[in-house]
Amino acid sequence: MSTYRPQNILITGAAGFIASHVANRLIRSYPEYKIVVLDKLDYCSNLKNLNASRSSPNFKFVKGDIGSADLVNYLLITESIDTIMHFAAQTHVDNSFGNSFEFTKNNIYGTHVLLEACKVTGQIRRFIHVSTDEVYGETDEDAVVGNHEASQLLPTNPYSATKAGAEMLVMAYGRSYGLPVITTRGNNVYGPNQFPEKLIPKFILLAMRGEQLPIHGDGSNVRSYLYCEDVAEAFEVILHRGEVGHVYNIGTKRERRVIDVARDICNLFNLDADSVIKFVENRPFNDQRYFLDDQKLKNLGWSERTPWKEGLRRTIEWYTNNPYWWGDVSGALLPHPRMLMMPGIERHNWSEEIRGMVSSSKESSNQKTTINAVPVQKSSSPQNPPLKFLIYGKTGWIGGLLGKICKKQGIPFEYGKGRLEERSQLVLDIQDMKPTHVFNAAGVTGRPNVDWCETHKPETIRTNVVGTLNLADVCREHGLLMMNYATGCIFEYDAEHPQGSGIGFKEEDKPNFTGSFYSKTKAMVEELLKEFDNVCTLRVRMPISSDLSNPRNFITKITRYDKVVNIPNSMTILDELLPISVEMAKRNCRGIWNFTNPGVVSHNEILEMYRKYIDPDFRWANFTLEEQAKVIVAPRSNNEMDASKLKREFPELLSIKDSLIKYVFEPNRKVLVD
Repeated sequence: MSTYRPQNILITGAAGFIASHVANRLIRSYPEYKIVVLDKLDYCSNLKNLNASRSSPNFKFVKGDIGSADLVNYLLITESIDTIMHFAAQTHVDNSFGNSFEFTKNNIYGTHVLLEACKVTGQIRRFIHVSTDEVYGETDEDAVVGNHEASQLLPTNPYSATKAGAEMLVMAYGRSYGLPVITTRGNNVYGPNQFPEKLIPKFILLAMRGEQLPIHGDGSNVRSYLYCEDVAEAFEVILHRGEVGHVYNIGTKRERRVIDVARDICNLFNLDADSVIKFVENRPFNDQRYFLDDQKLKNLGWSERTPWKEGLRRTIEWYTNNPYWWGDVSGALLPHPRMLMMPGIERHNWSEEIRGMVSSSKESSNQKTTINAVPVQKSSSPQNPPLKFLIYGKTGWIGGLLGKICKKQGIPFEYGKGRLEERSQLVLDIQDMKPTHVFNAAGVTGRPNVDWCETHKPETIRTNVVGTLNLADVCREHGLLMMNYATGCIFEYDAEHPQGSGIGFKEEDKPNFTGSFYSKTKAMVEELLKEFDNVCTLRVRMPISSDLSNPRNFITKITRYDKVVNIPNSMTILDELLPISVEMAKRNCRGIWNFTNPGVVSHNEILEMYRKYIDPDFRWANFTLEEQAKVIVAPRSNNEMDASKLKREFPELLSIKDSLIKYVFEPNRKVLVD
């Protein structure tokens, strides 16, 4: 068996988990190899993962994106690269359900850029493409033989589909252009340095915090886990002994159910598994089992070395000693994390660390420059832009509050100048302002209330339907997420959702309230927006804020009425929920969300609070819906919204009554506490 000896290796994504272990191993074991690391430092990357190599003279770090053809071509030529180990990818399945386009961009387009650069330069002697066992799809539960390298690819989620698509490109370039490609497909990997959106580090950190361990579904899903150092050794073997044109499974026959992994972690922390484990909603699709036949790799001389209990013990020890390695990871520890994946956005500014790498390298080497912190060519790697919000609805209540939140959080923002119904003006706004996110808080609700819409139907349609669709489509064309503030006033209590039952309308329920023209337009546009996967629709209801002088504030309204109905409703406390909407944009949340505080509160309950905290002499009178109908033009919506989806994403979200006290009545208290 011949042995391949590289000279100059480019490792993509090496500030990530698996690739950092491979890079550190090769740099340590083969000082004659020059290792160039390329990483854009996405949310799940960490330069500290490469601390073991930063002083080595055969190590060079370049911050950049594999999607930049200029940068990739420049690196291949100037660094005389003869070998590529391609790890860079978006890998978290949960994220792929909410942002599949970003997976296509990174996993397929990024791979294509690398392959094309290899074809153009004509100097690559090995291209090792790192794929996943998930491309095989689900393995039968009773199968005793695992998927072998020639098995059919049947991916079942957007992540695995993009990895399978990338494999097809790699195979095509191997056959069409003779590129010397090798593909690997690996089982799950665990160990130190792994970002805690993945199962094992998530469970470890939650156990360290004394919190519950969330398990998708019933926990019966079976996975095979390999310790990271064993996997790094596998790549070392494939690099030197792997045959061009072949695929290698990196796997283990030792399988574990997810619930058993959780129980093992509980045992090592001396926790009662039955009280700590919590079963949560499953993924949209969750493969029951992945099982690989790894005999082909074993024939090259590799074998798994680290027993499960020993690997888990080492991993727990590392996280216990490095609890703040990743900074604030509270978002990753949620049952269904949606981490920050918008293009060009980082969780951390690594400028100081990169400069430190440069200085430490110069101190340890006689070479003029060992580490390039940034590419030499100006055009080769664009700098990652900071957050910048484009907000529509400057003169509106929510739009104005969003601007204040951005100022408080230090987020650059501008208000849109164009009218929503004028597409060309929206395009100019985006081209001029270059936002990372767009917020639509513009819309017609009526002057002074929704009754206005009954006699101004064309104007209402123009803004609420045509304008909103215009903005969504322009954002889609520019690859931008649009946060759309919609309404929950498209439902009314019915037989399946009776008043007082606690059964709320869910995101997937079909609107059933058509009493007002305003609600008709909002229900219509919400249905159409389902066709846009770049939109996050937030159903706001009866908005309330701490500004009790604002005439749009629901509390302000009912305290000024002569009479009020008394019906429990879901409501939105803007002081709590608008900052959450900003965080949802950062997390790249999409789809429809009931944007209300959990629970309901009635008119009388709010006015009782008003009397208790603000005005002890306040009095009011009630009237029936039939009496109310005599003084309004359009009927009003009354309903309860199920906010459990939002609560799962933001467990700290307060119930409506608690939020009213904390954010509205306590800050405005005028009645002294006894």
